[in-house]
Amino acid sequence: MTSFAPDSIVLNRKLPLWYQVSQSLRASILGRSPEDPLRLPTEEQLAGHYGVSVLTMRQALKELEDEGLITRHRRRGTFIEPSAQRGAPVRLLGSVDAIVAQQSGMTTELLNHGTVPVSADLAEYFPELTEVTMYHRLRSDEKTGEPTNHARNYVRPELAERISLDDLARWPMTKVLRDVVGMRISRITDTVEARLADPETARLLQVPLLSPILRYTGVACGDSGQVLDVAVIQYRGDRFSFTVTLEA
Repeated sequence: MTSFAPDSIVLNRKLPLWYQVSQSLRASILGRSPEDPLRLPTEEQLAGHYGVSVLTMRQALKELEDEGLITRHRRRGTFIEPSAQRGAPVRLLGSVDAIVAQQSGMTTELLNHGTVPVSADLAEYFPELTEVTMYHRLRSDEKTGEPTNHARNYVRPELAERISLDDLARWPMTKVLRDVVGMRISRITDTVEARLADPETARLLQVPLLSPILRYTGVACGDSGQVLDVAVIQYRGDRFSFTVTLEA
């Protein structure tokens, strides 16, 4: 029987290995195609794929099992749960894969895209540019069809030339930039603020005007410190929570 093929990951030895593996596998599962097989490789095969011990792999799989993303059956193997809830909170420990996982696993509709002037809010991130490419997307729960967030990504024009709209319909921008365009993302700075829904957000997310929402801003930088992408995402306040854990 064919097994699901997860993405690869470059491990950061400063963070718990089981956590990085679980988040990478989580992102792969949530970003899979409908035709992908549901059966996962064996623990030993996954451990070899990620370059970790079987014990570490077992701990990573337990995290996903506790979340309800996979089910494990003695002698039969481990399987992706197709009806798993996609909007669960994510613990962020500084891993780019955690950001990818948090943004994955929803139905995505591209509302519009194109070149826009660099606004005053964006000028600090793109000081040498006058225009950037903007992608506006609406994400909905795969199971219920309920809208959960809408996102605008502002990307450097030279990178936008290498971005496929089909890839954006399947994967978060962070994953597309890293794994498709081939940009190394060295740092993502996250800001989460409480806001009130403006008319556009209220309409898109189907919530009352001025109801509480979460506004997330993520600034992704490359090796040289140059900003590659600025993501501004408006989340329904009743559907998401963010937990940040700082490891000593």
